[in-house]
Amino acid sequence: MDKIFEQLDGLLGRYSELQELMSDPEVINDTKRYMALSKEEGSVREVVSEYKRYKAVESDIKESEEVLRESHDAELEELAKEDLRELQAEKATLEEQIKILMLPKDPNDDKNIIMEIRGAAGGDEASLFAGDLLGMYQKYAERQNWHFEIIDENRTEVGGFKEVSILITGSSVFSKLKYENGAHRVQRVPQTESQGRVHTSTATVAVMPEYDEVDVDIDPKDIRVDVYRSSGAGGQHINKTSSAVRMTHLPTGIVVAMQDQRSQQQNREKAMQILRSRVYDYYESENQSEYDASRKSAVGSGDRSERIRTYNYPQNRVTDHRIGLTLNKLDRIMGGDLGEVIDALIVYDQAQKMEQIQNGESDLF
Repeated sequence: MDKIFEQLDGLLGRYSELQELMSDPEVINDTKRYMALSKEEGSVREVVSEYKRYKAVESDIKESEEVLRESHDAELEELAKEDLRELQAEKATLEEQIKILMLPKDPNDDKNIIMEIRGAAGGDEASLFAGDLLGMYQKYAERQNWHFEIIDENRTEVGGFKEVSILITGSSVFSKLKYENGAHRVQRVPQTESQGRVHTSTATVAVMPEYDEVDVDIDPKDIRVDVYRSSGAGGQHINKTSSAVRMTHLPTGIVVAMQDQRSQQQNREKAMQILRSRVYDYYESENQSEYDASRKSAVGSGDRSERIRTYNYPQNRVTDHRIGLTLNKLDRIMGGDLGEVIDALIVYDQAQKMEQIQNGESDLF
């Protein structure tokens, strides 16, 4: 813990400095700077509070130990021993909490997300399963009091989705849904199966943080924009005007087509929103590949083609293969009760990071 304490002492100094700066009239009048400092202050507030409590507990332990050394009063000694037992237990708890709070944080954890769900192997059944996943995430978002908005969709004739893009906004969305990246496998009897045989199909889920112009700098000269008439539903106005937009990021070849919004301007804005996240995700994936070459990431390999979870309908069972978690409540999970799965993935992720620190594999301390 010595290196952690060195960092924490530095953090205490920085926290005091932040509070002074945030009370400076010049800083208060500079909205952009004040917001940046406020965000930094908020990000360290909890660990600073826990560390202050830890230091207070340490001080109380020293006092109790001094009483035991110097007192000749049996009743006072007994009280001091009892206090010491409680304080040492609290100290151990605080140490573990501080370790977790000091783990490397994903800078994207507080961001909103753009989620893309695609029917993969399995034809019509895969597209129907993509729709089921969409419903599952929508219900989970409702439980979290998040805002859930479909911004682009490509439906199939059977009522499923070839692909669908969603914007989910709210508190700590990425921190909870980032583990959903990957291939989701379903095992069930399709409605069209006359002999009752179980089929296996897959749908892929991509989760990308939502970025704005400040986060991702894309040169306008690197984007080719084409406009055309919408081919989907939406009324006479949409179909008679060139409201659909296709954006191509030339350096990466990433293409985003948007036609679901009412006006060309709205389609441009939504297309740009998705393009920024896809471009950033593209470059981040390249960096992740380099990282994974030397050491696997905390949960799975990060490869989107990896099968991360199986949904077995006949047995009402969900299995997350990355952590070996099996729950016999598929019906509840598909109804949005994803909390137990996501919490288990977060705990596993933290444990892996802690192990890296203890083994000296992390650069953090």
